[in-house]
Amino acid sequence: MTEILTSAPMRATEAAAIAAGRVTGLELMERAGLATVAAVLAQWPGLAPPAPPHGAAAHRPQAVVLCGPGNNGGDGFVIARALRRRGWRVAVYLYGDPARLPPDAGANHARWLRIGTVAGLPAQPDFGTPDLIVDALFGIGLTRPLEGFGAIFAAMRASGARIAAVDLPSGLAADTDPTLDDWPCAPCDLVVTFHAEKPVHAALRAAGVPVITAPIGL
Repeated sequence: MTEILTSAPMRATEAAAIAAGRVTGLELMERAGLATVAAVLAQWPGLAPPAPPHGAAAHRPQAVVLCGPGNNGGDGFVIARALRRRGWRVAVYLYGDPARLPPDAGANHARWLRIGTVAGLPAQPDFGTPDLIVDALFGIGLTRPLEGFGAIFAAMRASGARIAAVDLPSGLAADTDPTLDDWPCAPCDLVVTFHAEKPVHAALRAAGVPVITAPIGL
């Protein structure tokens, strides 16, 4: 039977593990990011093509990673690093002020800046035609509908890329089971959540969106 947790007990589970010294917030963030990359490549194995013949140029897939102002954005920076290590071309966008990121997300922002750059998320974005877009904008902490993200969500879909959401598509609240048409949210082709499903995931699965629950050692 699928375990379902609302956001409060999920956060309490993470906090208890950290308080007991079994894991740090940074370690959980790293595990979540790496689990997302693994789930994406399992869902779409064509995004990790075989090595080219000797002497041939390697194909380098391209990803756009959209990071938000909280720990969901921190997961995004981990994902960006993991993809870069695999040889991907990675463009990272941040919505919000990097100086106001939570400590763990800020640490992963700094780690990414050692190898890449971050652009501010524009009001009228053009993401080009990447192979993958990672939605790490807003996670289970969101409790009200987003406003002003229509152009960003439209640009995501217009790109033609596969779109993977970290925890849930940005714009949805974790603890509701909405009629999805009633909630303005990011487009999504895959959701990767952690430890347990949240109530919203039933509606996503009913709408045909694959939901993968990845263990992160909690």
